[in-house]
Amino acid sequence: MYVKVRAHTGMKKEEVVEKSADHFDISVKEPPLQNLANRRIVELVARRYGVPERRVHLVSGHRSPSKILAVDTDARPGPKK
Repeated sequence: MYVKVRAHTGMKKEEVVEKSADHFDISVKEPPLQNLANRRIVELVARRYGVPERRVHLVSGHRSPSKILAVDTDARPGPKK
């Protein structure tokens, strides 16, 4: 599933506001330097959907406040050994 995010970086307070089922306004304390804010946004979206961070990928908007993230909510088990 794809999720649209409007990011606000360098804020005093972290906040996640759900605009619709797949659209969020996210405020983070981290500055938009060295990918810090993007990493925190991925953490918050992963927590919101209850998936590990490795299942959330930034598809577009690496240097923009408007971002699209892919969230893999499919709970397929890995290969059996």
